[in-house]
Amino acid sequence: MMMTLDDFDFDLPEGLIATRPARPRSSAKLLVAKGGDLRDLTVADLPALFRPGDRLVLNNTKVIPARLSGRRSRASARGEVVAKVEVTLLEPAAGGEWSALAKPLRKLREGEEIVFSGALSARVMAIAEGQMRIAFNVTGADFDAALAEAGAMPLPPYIAALRAPDEADKSDYQTVFARHAGAVAAPTASLHFTPELLETLRENGVQFTEVTLHVGAGTFLPVKVADVTTHRMHAEWGEVSEQAAAEINATKAAGGRVIPVGTTALRLIESAAGEDGRVAPFRGTTDIFIYPGYRFRVTDALMTNFHLPKSTLLMLVSALMGQERIREIYAHAVARGYRFFSYGDASLLFPEP
Repeated sequence: MMMTLDDFDFDLPEGLIATRPARPRSSAKLLVAKGGDLRDLTVADLPALFRPGDRLVLNNTKVIPARLSGRRSRASARGEVVAKVEVTLLEPAAGGEWSALAKPLRKLREGEEIVFSGALSARVMAIAEGQMRIAFNVTGADFDAALAEAGAMPLPPYIAALRAPDEADKSDYQTVFARHAGAVAAPTASLHFTPELLETLRENGVQFTEVTLHVGAGTFLPVKVADVTTHRMHAEWGEVSEQAAAEINATKAAGGRVIPVGTTALRLIESAAGEDGRVAPFRGTTDIFIYPGYRFRVTDALMTNFHLPKSTLLMLVSALMGQERIREIYAHAVARGYRFFSYGDASLLFPEP
């Protein structure tokens, strides 16, 4: 049966789009959907919602300050012409280069140099299919330091349209367990955790497994096909280590629940799971697309934020909970003033057994 975008639409007042996170992080509201019940709680209530032996799967990717403002200069009959260039890094490419978006891309030429603030500059190596490939003047730790100085956090389009990124975003748009740099978007359900909340959960017998999925800018791309089942997902690099796979399998074998925090962690462990539900070590790219009809192999519940209308992430939670149930959950969230999207409130979703 064909599923259309209208099957995943809902009315969202613009005033419910969060432009700043809750402070403290764990004070964000939490809508818990279990059985036929909906409970209005806060993230700080999580310790009472899990059982000893449950395992939360966390995405430890680290967001890089991928937005850069620079200038390129070019000689002309009237002298040197200097123009502004806005660059958004997408992902590392071969040989230490990066794929990136640029505005205005059509005015750039291969071989040109773009100079950013501090000691950072990049040369345009190739331009194709609406993107460019660039090589920076520094690598390794020097590149990390220069990017930290020159770059801004790549806020999602729906926040960037309402305000510019600032210094607060460098910590707000990063999880407290971020370790491996490479994402250009945050695993936003994880933004609600504090060190204190993690410690309380540990003391209550909840276990943790870290995996890595570098979230790409493609996560914000709209679905444009009439039949959503024909949509092609962007690929993202991820890793489930041998230890992580063993921990998840041990929890399942012991009767514990495996609960990914965020759709990125869910997509990664489902990519690494076989038909029998056992998770194998995984390292590479995944373009898994989860929509209603998908049979979940390892996920028992999901903590996630509230997603955009007509988005692949709304399709994912609809696959987990059922389309009618998600409509009820989202209608409740809108009616109760929950804050939506990356800096918004959270939900904890338990599918029917």
